[in-house]
Amino acid sequence: MKVNVIRHLAFEDLGSFATLLDEKAATIRYFEAGVDDLAAIDTGAEDLLVVLGGPISVNDEAEYPFLKDEIGLLKSRLDADLPTLGICLGAQLMAKALGTNVYGGTQKEIGWFGLQVNEQGRQFGLQWLDEANTQMLHWHGETFDIPAGAVRLASSERFENQAFAVGKHCLALQFHPEVTASGLERWYIGHTGEIHATEGVSVDGLRADSEKYAMTLQAGAARFFDSMLNRMEAGQTLRNSLK
Repeated sequence: MKVNVIRHLAFEDLGSFATLLDEKAATIRYFEAGVDDLAAIDTGAEDLLVVLGGPISVNDEAEYPFLKDEIGLLKSRLDADLPTLGICLGAQLMAKALGTNVYGGTQKEIGWFGLQVNEQGRQFGLQWLDEANTQMLHWHGETFDIPAGAVRLASSERFENQAFAVGKHCLALQFHPEVTASGLERWYIGHTGEIHATEGVSVDGLRADSEKYAMTLQAGAARFFDSMLNRMEAGQTLRNSLK
């Protein structure tokens, strides 16, 4: 298995997902947004593409021209239903690639909050991330409309649209199932400006909640991600048998 990963911040990486990929002997290649040439990613390959989070907006194309390249790459993959996972900014880029609106919410959602997964979400393995099983780490101020042809999978109290699916192999997640307690220590440094500028949010509070919830989230995230990888591999096997 090959996995291409677009990363916007060095400390927002695959987190706990990397452990499962290592167990499957997957080859992981990171592409640093704004630096690496995304043309090196084969748009038609069945390799998994993961687009991670970051603090910029998908609407900032004038300041960050590389966003156009990401959106174009995602559009090609989504149209072909090739295995794609967008997390936070990655999910917003998927929404943009599908022609829907991405815009600021009425308030930021930073911290650990429950996620409500619907029946469609359970079909994609998101039940392991539902508030009945774990709390979820959220870190965003923008949201999106559900694109035409996509299916909403989850919501939270603050944001109705938390996840959507396109086809059988493309998932957009506004939240962060990949995080670990130790990895979040880097977030507290890198996002210090936003943390201290957001009312009701503090490093101490985030750290305390991470100590309570991160390990449970890791267990649920592993089950979700494993189900996604298994579905992807089953689809590849079926397509190869039909060739």
